[in-house]
Amino acid sequence: MLLGLERATVRFGGRAVLDAVDLEVAEHEVVCVLGPSGSGKSTLLRAVAGLQPLDGGRVLLDGCDQGGVPAHRRGVGLMFQDHQLFPQRDVGANVAFGPRVRGVPKGQRDAEVGELLELVGLPGAARRAVAGLSGGEQQRVALARALAPRPRLLMLDEPLGQLDRSLRERLVVELRELFGRLGTTVLAVTHDQGEAFALADRVVVMRDGRIAQSGTPLEVWQRPADEFVARFLGFDNVVPATVSAEAADTVWGKLPVPEDAPQGSRTLLVRPAGVRLVPAEEGLACTVTARTFKGTHVTVCLQPREGPPLEAACALRAAPEVGAEVGVRFDAAEIAVLG
Repeated sequence: MLLGLERATVRFGGRAVLDAVDLEVAEHEVVCVLGPSGSGKSTLLRAVAGLQPLDGGRVLLDGCDQGGVPAHRRGVGLMFQDHQLFPQRDVGANVAFGPRVRGVPKGQRDAEVGELLELVGLPGAARRAVAGLSGGEQQRVALARALAPRPRLLMLDEPLGQLDRSLRERLVVELRELFGRLGTTVLAVTHDQGEAFALADRVVVMRDGRIAQSGTPLEVWQRPADEFVARFLGFDNVVPATVSAEAADTVWGKLPVPEDAPQGSRTLLVRPAGVRLVPAEEGLACTVTARTFKGTHVTVCLQPREGPPLEAACALRAAPEVGAEVGVRFDAAEIAVLG
């Protein structure tokens, strides 16, 4: 374990923004912390970095308590979404800042800067002015600067938050490959679940200063811990249910559930891919109320005669028109019984 939080607590005005959080990050692991605004994810990052004192609990690095250790002595790197580059210095001087503070000789500094710029996809950019860089290029320079001191732990606060979607999607793949190549241990904070799921070995979802769920991206996606996590991930087909054997009684009728589903009064999640459209007379009768093109598929909003709306995912050519009457059947493989 490289990083450990033991009942880490931070209070603002008597309110616990971090509420007795326990978290471990192994060496070479990439962990992304997700959560809505105010969930405590950025405060967690600042507490680990030494920028926010704890009101209770401990932060451990390599098993050593960091209480009283100032931020610049913790050996961690921190990269913010607004880059915070030095505008009066060129790219090379920005990246060389950490090694220069450490007293690395100039020749070695220049060699390290060249290697880092090559790593982040900006070869030969050392003499370029920061003001002339695009947003994506500034992000790469900020990353190179954060990596320059060779931190034991690299922490990213909404690292791609200010970039357009296509650039974000490209950079997150490059970051994943870079961290794997370098063996970097990463703790990142983001509100974008797509970004987190693409980047992380493990995803941590926070709510009201506590950890609501921790697991691999696949575990969290397939089995959200509760209704909060499911809805935060963007799932809307969530209803109360009574589970008995391999069926669940719901407002949408009797739905199939996996054979190992927990029994009794539960909450049911039906992923949009599990809402199958059939002729109106063959399933749960619904009216199509809206269609939204998503690029790879169409999201179809359905209103059953009873109960809350349903969301289905359809191929473009198979998507019915608004106002159409359709039937719905449910696929047990796309249904999760929540805790």
